[in-house]
Amino acid sequence: QIGRRKVRRLMRLMGIHALYPKPNTSKPNLAHRIFPYLLKNMVIDHSNQVWCTDITYIPMAKGFVYLCAVIDWHSRKVLAHRVSISMETDFCIDALQEAIVKYGCPEVFNTDQGSQFTSEAFLNELKLRNIRISMDGKGRWRDNVMIERLWRSLKHEEVYLKAYDTVKQAKQSIAEYLDFYNMIRPHSSLNKATPNEFYDQHLLKVMAA
Repeated sequence: QIGRRKVRRLMRLMGIHALYPKPNTSKPNLAHRIFPYLLKNMVIDHSNQVWCTDITYIPMAKGFVYLCAVIDWHSRKVLAHRVSISMETDFCIDALQEAIVKYGCPEVFNTDQGSQFTSEAFLNELKLRNIRISMDGKGRWRDNVMIERLWRSLKHEEVYLKAYDTVKQAKQSIAEYLDFYNMIRPHSSLNKATPNEFYDQHLLKVMAA
């Protein structure tokens, strides 16, 4: 018999990834208001100009959890994240509130049309702070391409190489990867800077203007 860990190691060496059934993380609520997409043709050139968020599923050895992250569009910096066993709106609000407490408010906040983000509770967090709301077109994942790139990196460099046994292990390992992503991993699109470096550089320009 071959253990699960050996199978994972062999699959990694051969460049093979398991296929998991993907839960629908962007299910709309038809009764909720949908806002227009504001980023088309927008020049995004500084930190805290546009933030975006999304939910993705994280497969485990048995079952899966959900991850919500808030990122700065210009720098790719992950500002806050939460892991949950369910897709309740509260864990998305928690991530948003943490990002605002740490970094202030963006000018524009972009989401997809998932019911968590179109809910009154989530939208009120943005409206109360006079943050402009932008939403992807239905089924247009490219409208939120920056966070889709984060999911791709996270899953291929971290999640698919492991099979988390517990939710606690998933939370810890994902948090460690996102710290690495922000502070150590250089990005070719950022002139080989890290998201933290690029965020700080372009935030200072705004403050000095």
